[in-house]
Amino acid sequence: MSNAITPHIPHAALVSQADSDTQAISLWLGRLKLADTTREAYRREIDRFTGYVGKPLRLVGLVDLQAYAAHVAAPLASRKTPSLSTQQRALAAVKSLLAFCERIGYIQFNPGAAIELRRLKDTLSERILSEGDITRIIALEDDPRNHLLLSCLYATGGRVSEVRALVWRDVQFADDGAAFVTLFGKRGQTRVVRLKPSMGKALRQARDDAPLSAPVFMSRQSKAIHRSQVWRIVKQAAKRAGIEADPSPHWFRHAHVSHALDRGAPAHLVQQTVGHASLDTTTRYSHVRPGQSSGDYLAI
Repeated sequence: MSNAITPHIPHAALVSQADSDTQAISLWLGRLKLADTTREAYRREIDRFTGYVGKPLRLVGLVDLQAYAAHVAAPLASRKTPSLSTQQRALAAVKSLLAFCERIGYIQFNPGAAIELRRLKDTLSERILSEGDITRIIALEDDPRNHLLLSCLYATGGRVSEVRALVWRDVQFADDGAAFVTLFGKRGQTRVVRLKPSMGKALRQARDDAPLSAPVFMSRQSKAIHRSQVWRIVKQAAKRAGIEADPSPHWFRHAHVSHALDRGAPAHLVQQTVGHASLDTTTRYSHVRPGQSSGDYLAI
């Protein structure tokens, strides 16, 4: 999590101020243009913070933040020392909330401004699996639903929240056998991703006579598969394939971007397909040709 998550709010928009911590937190969360799962993660971080300090936000001082920083960095009996990224995420959420509260006049002084977050090592390269690894993970998954799920995570480059939320209404089939999948995700962004005929065929077979409102990836309770279940599926599939790393569903997104670019996909096409806010400065001036997606360049 970056510490630059405080939303910009024009002064003219601040007609009224919050009159309680609950209202201030609610206003802050509402201003963050994030996926629901990310917003809930921020809420959990704030609940953890307020539970620790045990006082109203207006009474929180620098000493409280320093104590909390030490708290989130300390190992507990039930866990090892939290990673630096976990610690930074906890503090970044608090800094963002306090900056917002100062901005709307709910607090007079922002103690979070004195807390600096350290730069994290860029470990992206460590989270990119090879084409062989991805192919093996998918091929060795013999459960039809899980096989299709893993394939879609890779072929669309979608976030887990976007893929798990798909219903059959979001899937359209073209005359050439290809499929078009509508993903809705981060920053309220909607994008349509074209999938190869091989994926289109798999999706057609999976749908059978399911209604348009039915989840593409259904749980045993006939609801959309839960995020935690997707994580379990990915980890079990990776273990089955003999992958030493401990991948998450997001690794399939990293792999999509990396492999598509390696195979010659234009950077601007990859950017549109996966919904990156910015992949490279030059992509701002590029034009995407209709009927294409970076998934066309993958081996799957």
